[in-house]
Amino acid sequence: MSLNAKIDSPPVGKAMLEASFSFSDAGATRMSSAIMPTYGRGPTDPAFDRGEGPYLFTTDGKRYLDFASGIAVTSLGHAHPVVVKALIEQAQKVWHTSNLFRIPGQEKLAERLTANSFADYAFFSNSGAEALEGTIKLVRKYQYENGHPERYRIITFEGAFHGRTLATLAAAGNEKYLKGFGPKVDGFDQVALNDLAAVKKAIGPETAGILVEPIQGEGGIRACTPEFLKGLRALCDEHGLLLAFDEVQCGMGRTGKLFAYQGYGVTPDVMALAKSIGAGFPFGAFLATKEAAKGMTAGTHGSTYGGNPLAMAVGNAVLDVMLTPGFLEHAQQTGSHLKQQLAMIVDKHPKVVKAVRGTGLMLGLEAVVENTKLVEACRAEGLLTVGGGENVVRLAAPLIIEDKHVSEGIGMIDRACSKLEG
Repeated sequence: MSLNAKIDSPPVGKAMLEASFSFSDAGATRMSSAIMPTYGRGPTDPAFDRGEGPYLFTTDGKRYLDFASGIAVTSLGHAHPVVVKALIEQAQKVWHTSNLFRIPGQEKLAERLTANSFADYAFFSNSGAEALEGTIKLVRKYQYENGHPERYRIITFEGAFHGRTLATLAAAGNEKYLKGFGPKVDGFDQVALNDLAAVKKAIGPETAGILVEPIQGEGGIRACTPEFLKGLRALCDEHGLLLAFDEVQCGMGRTGKLFAYQGYGVTPDVMALAKSIGAGFPFGAFLATKEAAKGMTAGTHGSTYGGNPLAMAVGNAVLDVMLTPGFLEHAQQTGSHLKQQLAMIVDKHPKVVKAVRGTGLMLGLEAVVENTKLVEACRAEGLLTVGGGENVVRLAAPLIIEDKHVSEGIGMIDRACSKLEG
């Protein structure tokens, strides 16, 4: 099967989908004053109503090559046949039962995720922020169960992004996002990334664990060094702390490995996932060892929608694709090819971009001009990208892209840079 193969929905499923969107499309092309204005969208921004593989199509028919992937979410591109089929089939059976009852798809996905990782247990949530909230709770509960209720603080890192809840905002410590929401949630100590001496200094009698993104996404594709992660593991082992990885953005094939930690040779005690795990369907998870999760007993944590049958059908379908022999190797090789081509862009346009960051298909261009200008210039050429910290333009293409898509995208970036130079 081609990575970008099409699929015709079963008759009943197709009718269901068409009925679901039978409301007037006229309002879809205009901005709604009823939407809370928390996003910086404008009336000239594109509105998409169809996707196919690595492409998105606007309501007026314009095609874009999607190297943003909904901020590293649509890992298998748009309307992937395996995922579409799984979702439609499950939608015709049952959508929701709640976690009061067993959910077979949930049990299957948990077994598969743990079998392919360090973990013994999986908990399913609705988002990455919820997965991080659960991770934070687990770290604190672990220390409580081990007779150290005073240990509740978690060391985190400057430039991180862990979500938009009050606790995850506090964990990241970005004042821009914290401003106006009252006192910062207590319990987090930020230090500089890749500074092991600073981590050692921050460890105290109230420290419960360390939370880190192996590669920061929002922070500007800033990667931890292998030595730094190995040092964190050693510090946690020495001081009885839990090591938590946030792989919401860098996990699930994004780096060319199923999980980013597998490329570092460093194993965490707990790991948060989301984004690519659902290939566009909203759900997240956190995985943990039996030892780390021993305090997470019945009633200590829960979710009404987390692990619902629809999400589990999608998650199992995503794994079906990602665990196909050669899939991750393809993502890694295509990512290497894209990175090489981006390096040529840097050489050709030094007044616009100055460096390439990242690995696999989690890449970034460090811009000389304002990154927003480069994002806009790429969009004008028909390429979707997304900004990041440290004036970086993020490229998080679907894992199913091929060399022809790399060539197409590089041509667009080349033209965008030429116009910015002019």
